[in-house]
Amino acid sequence: MKMSSPLTILFIFLSFIMINHLYVVSSTQWCIATLTATNAQLQDNINFACSQGVDCGPIQPGGSCFIPDTLVSHASFVMNAYYQSHGRIMKACSFKNTGTLAVTDPSYGSCVYGS
Repeated sequence: MKMSSPLTILFIFLSFIMINHLYVVSSTQWCIATLTATNAQLQDNINFACSQGVDCGPIQPGGSCFIPDTLVSHASFVMNAYYQSHGRIMKACSFKNTGTLAVTDPSYGSCVYGS
């Protein structure tokens, strides 16, 4: 079956849009805590990131990311801040194998994860 010129052009145009859209979606990543990280590991990650110059104010009481007041939420926020400020390389998200990369923005409400 032979496609007409307008259909071929439309197909190429739509393919180009999809390829570019997929690239944009997959090019931004955030570092978050794994579901298997223990509370002790999460607390260690918070302590480490905060000691390395990460702004941990947002996870403090009254901060934009304090609620929900859980270790996994707080750790994910500071782990991502560390990852973003250290070149967005996998090593900066390792946290002794308790960090993982996400392609969906974990921001919520007024808590905005940097990217």
